[in-house]
Parts: sequence; structure tokens; C-alpha cells
Amino acid sequence: MAELITRRAGAVATVLFSNPEKLNAVTFDMWNAVAPTLAALDADPAVRVIVIAGDGDKAFISGADISQFEKLRGTAEAQTEYNKAVERAYLAPTNCSKPVIARIRGICIGGGLGFAAACDLRICADDTVFRMPAARLGLGYSPAGVRRFMNVIGAANTSDIFFTARKFDAAEASRMGFVSQVVPAGQLEQAVAETCALIAENAPLTVAAAKFAVQQALKDPAERDMAKAVRMVETCFASADHTEGRKAFMEKRKPSFGGR
Repeated sequence: MAELITRRAGAVATVLFSNPEKLNAVTFDMWNAVAPTLAALDADPAVRVIVIAGDGDKAFISGADISQFEKLRGTAEAQTEYNKAVERAYLAPTNCSKPVIARIRGICIGGGLGFAAACDLRICADDTVFRMPAARLGLGYSPAGVRRFMNVIGAANTSDIFFTARKFDAAEASRMGFVSQVVPAGQLEQAVAETCALIAENAPLTVAAAKFAVQQALKDPAERDMAKAVRMVETCFASADHTEGRKAFMEKRKPSFGGR
């Protein structure tokens, strides 16, 4: 059954793209489920970090389920509706106030590569294979989607992977700046867990303010909400967490932040 599976462990929630028979290819229903799933986790104060992963060890996400294209993308109207569902999914990690980390292993192609680009951080196994095959399928890629890649890997690397539609490995993904860490496959879950633990023990309001500021910097000037970014910083300074952080520093102990 193709579905999204949510698992929780303490302050970390993991969302699995599960369609293992098709290397976690994403169905239309799965695309539609992404935004409400992440929104629910974002609204849960017990969750401080969200991890996106593929079910099993063969693939992160192998792209959209092409077997549905004839039925769901066969007309201009159907294509528009399908693309709207995909774009809502791509925007979901950005709309979360909490960090969203892509844990990537195996195949990361097409829609999987695009969704990973929409996350805040990407950590991959050394056996990962990446590819943007749109030019091999005759698909047009949205300007917003291209810009997401440019924000992560720059114009030249974005042009390279779209023009050539070639495969590239974890080492090259690291060189491009697409991933922040490359680790042996057997250590991937532990490496992501360690990063999540570091984030989860920090002040949530500060992390949220930093994420929002990064997002604003990536937008065109006319689209930025710098007033909100400033308000979020001011909220940090007025928070109980700021008081706790100062006290913990002076008392030489680990702070305990409540997100208030």
C-alpha cells in the first residue's frame, strides 16, 4: 500500500514515504497527504524536528508514480491539478516552523530530489544515487522548483543536473552543497538522530526565528516579511527560554527549554 507513515520518538517525528514495491514512488494521494501531515506535526508542541525518509533501504523517493500519469496528467486540466498537489507538498517543509531534515539513502530521483531540495537539511548515505530526469521524460519543471534548486546548489549546478539529466553520486552532491553530510549507509540513521538531538535540545523559538529569517533571505525583496522576522527575534529575547538559557549558562548546566 502506497502511503505516508508517521513515527515518533521523543521530540523527533519521522515521515516515511512508503511504496517499497515501486521504490517509494509518490502517488497522487501521497502528494496530497504531505501538507496536512507536516502541518499536524508542526502544530504539535512535543515535536521539535521532522525527518523525511523513504521506507526501506533501497530508495528515498524514486520520483512520482509514472503509472498514474496517463490517467491523472493526461489533459491540461488534470495536469494543472496534479501539479498543484505536488507544489503544495514541496511547500510543506517551508511552511513548517520546525526544521525538516531529509534522510536520504539509495535512489533519490525526480520528485524525490525536488522534495529533498525543499527540506532544510539533507543528510545522505554514501550509496545514494541522485538524478533529475525531467529532460528525459519531456516534463517541464516549474520555475519555483528550479529556484529551489538554485537556492541550494546555485545556478551552474542546477543547469548541469537539469540540462544533462545525468546521475550523480553522494560525493558530488556534497561538492555541490546539496547535502550537508555523507555517511556510510549503516550509520545514516544514527547520524541523522545525532543531528536531531542537537536541534531538539536547543531553544525552539530561536530555531524557528532562524529558519524564518533564512526563508525570507531566499525570497525576492518584495515578498519578504522582515517585520515578522524581527518580531520573532524580539519574542526570543522576551521569552522564558532566554531567561533559562542565561541561568543555565551561569550555573554551568544544560538548559531545559520549553518553547515559551
